[in-house]
Amino acid sequence: MQDPFGRSISYLRVSVTDRCDLRCVYCMAEDMTFLPRKEVLSIEELDRLCSAFIRMGVRKLRLTGGEPLVRREIMSLIRSLSRHLASGELDELTLTTNGTQLAKYADGLADAGVKRVNVSLDTLRPEAFKAITRWGDLDKVLEGLAAARRAGLKVKINTVALKGVNDGDVDDIVTWCGDQGFDIAFIEVMPMGDIGGERRLEQYWPLSKLRADLEQRWTLTDSAFRTGGPARYVDCAETGQRIGFITPMTHNFCESCNRVRVTCTGQLFMCLGQEDSADLRAALRTSEGDEKLEAAIREAIARKPKGHDFILDRRATNVSVSRHMSVTGG
Repeated sequence: MQDPFGRSISYLRVSVTDRCDLRCVYCMAEDMTFLPRKEVLSIEELDRLCSAFIRMGVRKLRLTGGEPLVRREIMSLIRSLSRHLASGELDELTLTTNGTQLAKYADGLADAGVKRVNVSLDTLRPEAFKAITRWGDLDKVLEGLAAARRAGLKVKINTVALKGVNDGDVDDIVTWCGDQGFDIAFIEVMPMGDIGGERRLEQYWPLSKLRADLEQRWTLTDSAFRTGGPARYVDCAETGQRIGFITPMTHNFCESCNRVRVTCTGQLFMCLGQEDSADLRAALRTSEGDEKLEAAIREAIARKPKGHDFILDRRATNVSVSRHMSVTGG
């Protein structure tokens, strides 16, 4: 599959649920209203959808949420999708998780062919973790990460940069990731979903400033390493690990975008920072064959935009994108 700008679409991120067992302040409102279950794709529909994308050229598949590991029968889906790894049609099956369920599922993920996971973790201070997640238990996540290591899963930590919240934590996180053998990616907060007042603007910490702060302590060298995602990496001489920077606000990564996202309701978003979408659920539910589904996918890819339009401005009355990050998936 190629979009109008000649970019090959080989990476699919699929949200399997809008539900989560945390309420991170940059991702969700505290009192979220979740979707009725009938609107959410079934495990069988998710399998069929992902398999269609794989037939059409997707080589990397990431399952997201919400929190994907709270979805009922999630391991049934993962085990089924692993057949595409065995056939060679798929290069990688992975997921992004908050880590709360990893102690339960790490061994099963490894057995199903998952090689690595991204784990969202914004601080190593228990009270700060509880404040950011609103009710999370840091020890539970650390237990999950230990289980992932024992299972042989490669871990990358995702840390959202939050001014005034975790800006004093980054050196400790880099040190800890080095000790654990984890890579890390810092992410700029994105203007998605209404989380109340000017909180989003107050949270925003440009990664150009974060990197400059890191360079006061660490020796960072630009790296050519890429995972297929949007992060630009540096090598950290002191820890031996990679540090990534995902910069949707200060330096977008659209020129090489190879990604599309599908929500748990079957809405295909060609760009995280745009509202245009295509309804794949209708194609799934109105036809036993996949001809309508594949046609809908091709039509949507043909209108993938060149880039996103994120902006943070005190004068703006609305967020750039109305849906919460948990709706589209990480």
